[in-house]
Amino acid sequence: MKLKSLALAALLSIGAVAAQAAPLKVGVVPGAYGDAANVAAEEAKTQGLDVEVIEFSDWTTPNVALASGDIDLNFFQHVPFMENAEKQTGYKFAAVSPGILANLGLYSLKHNSFDEIPDGGSVAIANDPVNQGRGLLLLQKAGLIKLKDDVGFLGSVDDITENPKHLKFTEVEGPQLVRITGDVDLAQGYPHFIVAAGTFDPTSGLLYSGIEDKQFAVNFVSRDDNKDDPRIAQFIQIFQNSQAVKDQIDSSFAHSDKLYILAWEAK
Repeated sequence: MKLKSLALAALLSIGAVAAQAAPLKVGVVPGAYGDAANVAAEEAKTQGLDVEVIEFSDWTTPNVALASGDIDLNFFQHVPFMENAEKQTGYKFAAVSPGILANLGLYSLKHNSFDEIPDGGSVAIANDPVNQGRGLLLLQKAGLIKLKDDVGFLGSVDDITENPKHLKFTEVEGPQLVRITGDVDLAQGYPHFIVAAGTFDPTSGLLYSGIEDKQFAVNFVSRDDNKDDPRIAQFIQIFQNSQAVKDQIDSSFAHSDKLYILAWEAK
């Protein structure tokens, strides 16, 4: 019996060591988040933490992979987006710590001001809940539309109550907005995707959001059942304290502080 107990203890010890040795798998999207995570992963290796950064091309698969256990953490979404995904799918996630607040912009490659946008002009906005609402709030701030009272960031095009320029909306997957900006009169834009695409100046936006949008900072998100994984805590600590990571983020946002905020440092 004693031998069996010792054998069981040995197996448990081996299992714990193996779990600790397993790489921390972090899901990202291309651009600022992926680039920053890769820099942090390189630094983590020097501190004995093996991190595998896995890139996804859309805003759905990183949550599918997290929920299924294929990855341990993802870094691409803000809390309202996460909460909407949980509501729609039943996922049980945890926002472990804030990362980057990417300021949203309204861009036009055809006009120099909102006044120049013609009657019946075309506007491209994100097609997913929350990010569409965030874009509509910025359009309302610009004076182009009016939304139903108190609809907030959950608003959709159906919640527009006033549209004096009779703007026509095209709903597009968020990362793809940069590709069609030149085809419309105005587009919701994410500066880090614009920097990555290199197609036009990310600092040329007609209007940007700011710290008032702190709730939209991209967070490190885990499953609720692994939020206390010490590897996650170590990786986030490295990320938030690394000058190399901060330098990479600054580069990803064209060295312009009007395009981003380090949310963990923001008051």
